[in-house]
Amino acid sequence: MQLVKDFAAYQILDMANGEKLEKWGNYTLIRPDPQIIWSDKSTNLWANAHAIYKRSNTGGGAWNIQKDMPNSWVINYQDLKFNLKLMNFKHTGLFPEQAINWNLIRKTIKEANRPLKVLNLFGYTGAASIAALKEGASVVHVDSSRGMIEWAKENVKINHLEEQEIHFFVDDVRKFVKREIRRGNKYDIIIMDPPSFGRGSKNEVWSVEKDLAKLVKDTSELLSKDPLLFIINSYTTGLSKTVLENLLSLYIASNHNGSISSDELGLPMTNSKLILPCGLFARWSKN
Repeated sequence: MQLVKDFAAYQILDMANGEKLEKWGNYTLIRPDPQIIWSDKSTNLWANAHAIYKRSNTGGGAWNIQKDMPNSWVINYQDLKFNLKLMNFKHTGLFPEQAINWNLIRKTIKEANRPLKVLNLFGYTGAASIAALKEGASVVHVDSSRGMIEWAKENVKINHLEEQEIHFFVDDVRKFVKREIRRGNKYDIIIMDPPSFGRGSKNEVWSVEKDLAKLVKDTSELLSKDPLLFIINSYTTGLSKTVLENLLSLYIASNHNGSISSDELGLPMTNSKLILPCGLFARWSKN
Protein backbone atom coordinates (compact mmCIF):
# COMPACT_ATOMS: atom_id res chain seq x y z
CA MET A 1 0.00 0.00 0.00
CA GLN A 2 1.23 3.49 -0.84
CA LEU A 3 0.58 6.08 1.87
CA VAL A 4 0.37 9.86 1.68
CA LYS A 5 2.43 11.08 4.63
CA ASP A 6 3.28 14.64 3.59
CA PHE A 7 -0.15 16.27 3.27
CA ALA A 8 0.22 18.74 6.15
CA ALA A 9 -3.15 20.43 5.57
CA TYR A 10 -5.07 17.16 5.78
CA GLN A 11 -5.18 14.75 8.71
CA ILE A 12 -7.30 11.85 9.86
CA LEU A 13 -7.60 12.56 13.57
CA ASP A 14 -9.60 9.46 14.45
CA MET A 15 -11.68 6.63 12.97
CA ALA A 16 -14.47 4.63 14.61
CA ASN A 17 -18.05 3.42 14.16
CA GLY A 18 -18.07 3.80 10.41
CA GLU A 19 -16.89 7.42 10.53
CA LYS A 20 -13.65 9.37 10.14
CA LEU A 21 -12.76 12.59 11.93
CA GLU A 22 -10.75 14.68 9.47
CA LYS A 23 -8.96 18.01 9.61
CA TRP A 24 -9.07 19.93 6.32
CA GLY A 25 -6.98 23.03 6.91
CA ASN A 26 -8.77 25.03 9.60
CA TYR A 27 -11.93 22.92 9.59
CA THR A 28 -12.77 19.53 11.07
CA LEU A 29 -15.32 17.24 9.44
CA ILE A 30 -16.93 13.91 10.27
CA ARG A 31 -17.73 11.73 7.26
CA PRO A 32 -18.91 8.13 6.91
CA ASP A 33 -16.62 5.41 5.57
CA PRO A 34 -17.69 1.75 5.25
CA GLN A 35 -14.11 0.51 5.76
CA ILE A 36 -14.15 1.64 9.41
CA ILE A 37 -15.77 -1.34 11.10
CA TRP A 38 -14.23 -0.96 14.60
CA SER A 39 -15.81 1.03 17.42
CA ASP A 40 -12.93 2.28 19.59
CA LYS A 41 -12.36 6.04 19.54
CA SER A 42 -8.99 7.47 20.54
CA THR A 43 -9.77 11.18 21.07
CA ASN A 44 -12.48 13.47 22.42
CA LEU A 45 -12.04 15.86 19.47
CA TRP A 46 -15.18 14.49 17.80
CA ALA A 47 -17.26 17.03 19.71
CA ASN A 48 -15.35 19.89 18.07
CA ALA A 49 -16.27 19.07 14.45
CA HIS A 50 -17.44 21.94 12.28
CA ALA A 51 -19.74 19.71 10.20
CA ILE A 52 -21.04 16.13 10.20
CA TYR A 53 -22.33 14.24 7.21
CA LYS A 54 -25.20 11.92 8.10
CA ARG A 55 -26.65 9.35 5.76
CA SER A 56 -30.40 9.10 5.35
CA ASN A 57 -32.28 5.83 5.80
CA THR A 58 -33.96 6.53 2.46
CA GLY A 59 -30.69 7.10 0.61
CA GLY A 60 -28.32 10.01 0.24
CA GLY A 61 -27.67 12.24 3.21
CA ALA A 62 -26.94 15.79 4.32
CA TRP A 63 -24.40 17.92 6.15
CA ASN A 64 -25.19 19.01 9.69
CA ILE A 65 -23.26 22.25 10.31
CA GLN A 66 -22.10 22.45 13.94
CA LYS A 67 -19.96 25.59 13.83
CA ASP A 68 -19.57 28.57 11.55
CA MET A 69 -17.63 27.77 8.42
CA PRO A 70 -17.44 29.26 4.91
CA ASN A 71 -19.16 27.94 1.81
CA SER A 72 -15.70 27.21 0.41
CA TRP A 73 -12.11 27.30 1.61
CA VAL A 74 -8.63 26.59 0.24
CA ILE A 75 -6.00 24.11 1.39
CA ASN A 76 -2.47 23.51 0.11
CA TYR A 77 -0.54 20.42 -0.85
CA GLN A 78 3.09 21.38 -1.45
CA ASP A 79 2.79 24.28 -3.92
CA LEU A 80 -0.68 23.25 -5.15
CA LYS A 81 -3.92 24.84 -3.94
CA PHE A 82 -7.39 23.33 -3.93
CA ASN A 83 -10.78 24.91 -3.36
CA LEU A 84 -12.97 22.79 -1.06
CA LYS A 85 -16.74 22.75 -0.54
CA LEU A 86 -19.23 20.55 1.28
CA MET A 87 -20.93 18.51 -1.43
CA ASN A 88 -24.30 16.79 -1.12
CA PHE A 89 -22.78 13.33 -1.41
CA LYS A 90 -20.36 13.69 1.54
CA HIS A 91 -17.36 14.81 -0.56
CA THR A 92 -15.26 17.97 -0.38
CA GLY A 93 -13.99 18.04 -3.97
CA LEU A 94 -10.61 16.47 -3.22
CA PHE A 95 -9.23 12.97 -2.59
CA PRO A 96 -5.99 13.43 -0.60
CA GLU A 97 -4.74 9.90 -1.28
CA GLN A 98 -4.37 10.89 -4.94
CA ALA A 99 -1.32 12.95 -3.99
CA ILE A 100 0.62 9.79 -4.85
CA ASN A 101 -0.46 10.18 -8.47
CA TRP A 102 -0.08 13.98 -8.54
CA ASN A 103 3.56 13.55 -7.53
CA LEU A 104 4.16 10.89 -10.19
CA ILE A 105 2.52 13.00 -12.90
CA ARG A 106 4.69 15.99 -12.01
CA LYS A 107 7.87 13.89 -11.86
CA THR A 108 7.13 12.27 -15.23
CA ILE A 109 6.52 15.62 -16.93
CA LYS A 110 9.55 17.26 -15.36
CA GLU A 111 11.91 14.45 -16.34
CA ALA A 112 10.60 14.20 -19.92
CA ASN A 113 12.18 17.54 -20.78
CA ARG A 114 9.88 18.00 -23.78
CA PRO A 115 6.39 19.39 -24.41
CA LEU A 116 3.74 16.91 -23.29
CA LYS A 117 0.00 16.56 -23.77
CA VAL A 118 -2.09 15.15 -20.93
CA LEU A 119 -5.65 13.78 -21.11
CA ASN A 120 -7.58 13.68 -17.82
CA LEU A 121 -10.79 11.63 -18.15
CA PHE A 122 -13.44 11.80 -15.42
CA GLY A 123 -11.37 14.83 -14.39
CA TYR A 124 -13.61 15.86 -11.44
CA THR A 125 -12.41 19.12 -9.83
CA GLY A 126 -9.07 18.99 -11.58
CA ALA A 127 -6.39 18.05 -9.05
CA ALA A 128 -4.48 15.88 -11.53
CA SER A 129 -4.92 18.55 -14.20
CA ILE A 130 -3.46 21.18 -11.85
CA ALA A 131 -0.47 18.92 -11.15
CA ALA A 132 0.20 18.54 -14.88
CA LEU A 133 -0.28 22.25 -15.62
CA LYS A 134 2.12 23.15 -12.82
CA GLU A 135 4.93 21.41 -14.73
CA GLY A 136 4.05 23.08 -18.02
CA ALA A 137 2.16 20.32 -19.82
CA SER A 138 -0.88 21.09 -21.96
CA VAL A 139 -4.03 19.45 -20.58
CA VAL A 140 -7.41 18.30 -21.87
CA HIS A 141 -9.85 17.87 -18.97
CA VAL A 142 -13.10 15.96 -19.49
CA ASP A 143 -16.02 15.48 -17.09
CA SER A 144 -19.75 14.97 -17.63
CA SER A 145 -20.67 17.47 -14.88
CA ARG A 146 -20.65 21.16 -15.75
CA GLY A 147 -20.46 21.93 -12.03
CA MET A 148 -17.24 19.92 -11.68
CA ILE A 149 -15.77 21.65 -14.73
CA GLU A 150 -16.50 25.06 -13.22
CA TRP A 151 -14.91 23.92 -9.97
CA ALA A 152 -11.82 22.75 -11.86
CA LYS A 153 -11.61 26.19 -13.48
CA GLU A 154 -11.67 27.72 -9.98
CA ASN A 155 -8.71 25.53 -9.05
CA VAL A 156 -6.80 26.64 -12.14
CA LYS A 157 -7.42 30.25 -11.14
CA ILE A 158 -6.34 29.99 -7.49
CA ASN A 159 -3.11 28.33 -8.67
CA HIS A 160 -2.51 31.25 -11.07
CA LEU A 161 -2.31 28.89 -14.03
CA GLU A 162 -4.75 30.73 -16.29
CA GLU A 163 -2.04 31.31 -18.88
CA GLN A 164 -1.25 27.61 -19.17
CA GLU A 165 -2.88 25.57 -21.94
CA ILE A 166 -5.92 23.68 -20.67
CA HIS A 167 -9.11 22.81 -22.53
CA PHE A 168 -12.28 21.79 -20.68
CA PHE A 169 -15.01 19.57 -22.10
CA VAL A 170 -18.39 18.79 -20.53
CA ASP A 171 -18.98 15.47 -22.20
CA ASP A 172 -19.56 11.76 -21.87
CA VAL A 173 -16.04 10.33 -21.70
CA ARG A 174 -16.75 7.46 -24.08
CA LYS A 175 -18.14 9.74 -26.79
CA PHE A 176 -15.32 12.23 -26.31
CA VAL A 177 -12.66 9.53 -26.75
CA LYS A 178 -14.26 8.30 -29.98
CA ARG A 179 -14.30 11.84 -31.36
CA GLU A 180 -10.65 12.33 -30.41
CA ILE A 181 -9.78 9.14 -32.30
CA ARG A 182 -11.51 10.49 -35.40
CA ARG A 183 -9.72 13.84 -34.98
CA GLY A 184 -6.36 12.08 -34.75
CA ASN A 185 -5.40 13.70 -31.45
CA LYS A 186 -2.68 12.03 -29.37
CA TYR A 187 -1.53 12.25 -25.76
CA ASP A 188 1.66 11.39 -23.88
CA ILE A 189 -0.03 10.89 -20.50
CA ILE A 190 -3.57 9.62 -19.93
CA ILE A 191 -5.32 9.55 -16.56
CA MET A 192 -8.75 8.11 -15.86
CA ASP A 193 -10.70 7.99 -12.61
CA PRO A 194 -13.91 6.14 -13.53
CA PRO A 195 -16.82 5.94 -11.09
CA SER A 196 -18.56 2.68 -10.33
CA PHE A 197 -21.75 4.11 -11.81
CA GLY A 198 -22.55 7.43 -13.40
CA ARG A 199 -24.37 9.38 -16.07
CA GLY A 200 -22.96 11.33 -18.97
CA SER A 201 -23.71 14.90 -19.97
CA LYS A 202 -26.80 13.71 -21.87
CA ASN A 203 -27.89 11.13 -19.30
CA GLU A 204 -25.80 8.30 -20.78
CA VAL A 205 -25.42 5.47 -18.26
CA TRP A 206 -21.91 4.40 -17.21
CA SER A 207 -21.17 1.08 -15.49
CA VAL A 208 -17.55 0.29 -14.68
CA GLU A 209 -18.06 -3.47 -15.12
CA LYS A 210 -19.64 -3.07 -18.56
CA ASP A 211 -17.80 -0.06 -19.92
CA LEU A 212 -14.28 0.21 -18.51
CA ALA A 213 -12.57 -2.41 -20.69
CA LYS A 214 -13.95 -0.91 -23.90
CA LEU A 215 -12.97 2.58 -22.73
CA VAL A 216 -9.38 1.54 -22.00
CA LYS A 217 -9.17 -0.19 -25.39
CA ASP A 218 -10.49 2.88 -27.22
CA THR A 219 -8.37 5.31 -25.20
CA SER A 220 -5.23 3.34 -26.03
CA GLU A 221 -5.63 4.63 -29.59
CA LEU A 222 -5.04 8.16 -28.29
CA LEU A 223 -1.53 7.43 -27.02
CA SER A 224 1.29 9.20 -28.81
CA LYS A 225 4.18 7.43 -30.53
CA ASP A 226 6.24 7.86 -27.38
CA PRO A 227 3.79 7.73 -24.44
CA LEU A 228 4.99 7.97 -20.87
CA LEU A 229 2.16 7.13 -18.50
CA PHE A 230 -1.35 5.61 -18.36
CA ILE A 231 -3.10 5.64 -14.97
CA ILE A 232 -6.39 4.00 -13.98
CA ASN A 233 -7.81 4.78 -10.54
CA SER A 234 -10.62 2.80 -8.96
CA TYR A 235 -12.85 3.12 -5.91
CA THR A 236 -15.14 0.29 -7.00
CA THR A 237 -15.55 -2.28 -4.24
CA GLY A 238 -14.68 -5.75 -5.48
CA LEU A 239 -12.73 -4.60 -8.54
CA SER A 240 -9.29 -6.11 -8.03
CA LYS A 241 -6.10 -4.28 -8.95
CA THR A 242 -5.26 -7.41 -10.96
CA VAL A 243 -8.27 -6.66 -13.18
CA LEU A 244 -6.87 -3.19 -13.87
CA GLU A 245 -3.44 -4.68 -14.56
CA ASN A 246 -5.05 -7.09 -17.02
CA LEU A 247 -6.65 -4.19 -18.91
CA LEU A 248 -3.32 -2.40 -19.15
CA SER A 249 -1.62 -5.59 -20.28
CA LEU A 250 -4.21 -6.25 -22.98
CA TYR A 251 -4.54 -2.77 -24.40
CA ILE A 252 -1.46 -0.73 -23.49
CA ALA A 253 1.56 -2.96 -22.87
CA SER A 254 0.76 -5.05 -25.95
CA ASN A 255 1.69 -2.08 -28.14
CA HIS A 256 4.08 -0.03 -26.01
CA ASN A 257 7.25 -1.02 -24.19
CA GLY A 258 6.95 -0.33 -20.50
CA SER A 259 6.06 -1.77 -17.13
CA ILE A 260 2.80 -2.26 -15.26
CA SER A 261 2.34 -1.75 -11.53
CA SER A 262 -0.59 -1.50 -9.15
CA ASP A 263 -1.23 -0.92 -5.48
CA GLU A 264 -3.70 0.23 -2.88
CA LEU A 265 -3.73 3.84 -1.76
CA GLY A 266 -4.08 4.69 1.91
CA LEU A 267 -4.15 7.52 4.42
CA PRO A 268 -2.54 7.09 7.84
CA MET A 269 -4.27 8.23 10.98
CA THR A 270 -2.37 10.85 12.96
CA ASN A 271 -0.41 9.50 15.96
CA SER A 272 -1.56 5.95 15.21
CA LYS A 273 -0.61 2.81 13.32
CA LEU A 274 -4.08 2.68 11.77
CA ILE A 275 -4.42 3.15 8.01
CA LEU A 276 -7.55 3.90 6.01
CA PRO A 277 -7.67 2.08 2.63
CA CYS A 278 -8.71 4.53 -0.10
CA GLY A 279 -9.09 2.63 -3.35
CA LEU A 280 -6.40 1.47 -5.73
CA PHE A 281 -4.58 2.28 -8.93
CA ALA A 282 -2.89 0.52 -11.81
CA ARG A 283 -0.45 2.24 -14.11
CA TRP A 284 1.57 1.58 -17.21
CA SER A 285 4.76 3.59 -17.47
CA LYS A 286 7.49 3.76 -20.07
CA ASN A 287 10.66 1.88 -19.12
